[in-house]
Amino acid sequence: MLLLVTGATGKVGAHLIADILQDPKWQGARIRALCHNRTPAPHDRVEIVHGNIAERDAVDRAMAGVTHVVHLATCKEIPETVMDVTVKGLFWLLEAFRQSPSAQQFILIGGDAGIGHFFYEHDGPITEAQPHMAYPGCYALSKVLEEVMLTQFGIQYGIDACCLRAPWIMEKDDFRYTLSFGDDLFGGPDWKTMVSAEVAAQCRAAGTVPLLRDAHGRPLKRNFVHVADLSAAIRLALANPVTKGRLYNISMDEPVDYGVVAAHLKATRGLPSIDIPSSYHSNWLDNTRAKYELGWRPTYDTKKMIDAAFNYQRTAQDPRKVWYPG
Repeated sequence: MLLLVTGATGKVGAHLIADILQDPKWQGARIRALCHNRTPAPHDRVEIVHGNIAERDAVDRAMAGVTHVVHLATCKEIPETVMDVTVKGLFWLLEAFRQSPSAQQFILIGGDAGIGHFFYEHDGPITEAQPHMAYPGCYALSKVLEEVMLTQFGIQYGIDACCLRAPWIMEKDDFRYTLSFGDDLFGGPDWKTMVSAEVAAQCRAAGTVPLLRDAHGRPLKRNFVHVADLSAAIRLALANPVTKGRLYNISMDEPVDYGVVAAHLKATRGLPSIDIPSSYHSNWLDNTRAKYELGWRPTYDTKKMIDAAFNYQRTAQDPRKVWYPG
């Protein structure tokens, strides 16, 4: 196996590569990383190809002799580059893949932005049959276009491809910083803009956490997945014949309930909470298909994710640096 990983230095890519290198099942696998701005740590089984994924020549060099692809490279809410990276880049990858004599399987890591995240209301659990419905912005649109393009290449050319659709991906102390009322906030909503400046300052000083409420006034439920669980799902999908043409929701068994978050942090750390009303909607990704077909089981639930994030201690060699806001 020669596995091409795009987005190899990102949160998921770095974790996945480390897991594959350590997993006896994949001891014969070699990895090629397509890198633009950053480079992973050197390893005798990891080859680096430098280039821009939006350029066909770079993609062709990266794809030479590759058997499997895990496509992670993405772009957040940056209109100037999002289509080059997510649409044009994926197009060149799929074009090279379909014409390659060695290519065997293509795995796309999608996102729940393509089905609206918490912007739209659903009348039940969200399965893989849910139609695309991007929320406003270029990032969500790009996630729709990625999944549609992958599906069409499967129809047009019969390639062996699947999509693992993940919600917000957490590692280390990420979840702790999703709750911050300060400038160190990770992702959104931006809590300090949803209260007065005075209240935001008080929340920062007290370690107050937001209890986000949905459009009906109930504690909002929102989907997350830990990077370790997503990496496990990717490895179960790799070289697995059942995945051809399939889409899988890769999420925790239950969404994070902000009421549970507030109660747990009050009970375990004495942290206060503050109600934050919103027009957002609770939702619940159904991961049954991945559990049934891949034999995958997430190991993180809400309380484990909270405790892991709040217990995480960074060293001087592990500074908190967020390349993308979410």
